[in-house]
Amino acid sequence: MPANLVFDQQMMRRCIELAASAKKSGNSPVGCVITLETEILAEAGELCPAGRNPFAHAEILVVAAAMEAAGREKLPLATLYTTNEPCFLCSFAIRESRIGRVVFSVVTPEIGGATSRYPILSARDLARWGAPPRIEQGLLADEYDKTRREQGED
Repeated sequence: MPANLVFDQQMMRRCIELAASAKKSGNSPVGCVITLETEILAEAGELCPAGRNPFAHAEILVVAAAMEAAGREKLPLATLYTTNEPCFLCSFAIRESRIGRVVFSVVTPEIGGATSRYPILSARDLARWGAPPRIEQGLLADEYDKTRREQGED
């Protein structure tokens, strides 16, 4: 897994671009990328609410596409980058696919899988999944917040 700040920033900037594109299409401004080493396995922007599918979260779409691209269901060496802290639904998918590292820009404390009252993403006592992924938050948060403000997002 790359622990390279420059690479991490490049991937988060790509997530921010995907989020901006999602917003322009009438969706929530969320973008997500999954890498294996320095190779992008999959990327997506949010497809809800405009797509009318409540499961079309960027992270869900990317996890499914990355598993397809890698030819396997478990991705312990992968890194998932996303603009927003993964929600409960997305946290379940991340844990189920055993993604080893999650990097996000801004927290979503009410429904976030790491910072809410229900930390599905970071919980260590869920034996079914073993150890949680390594979680890093706040990457380019100011840059993402600026983009969201420019698009009229709260």
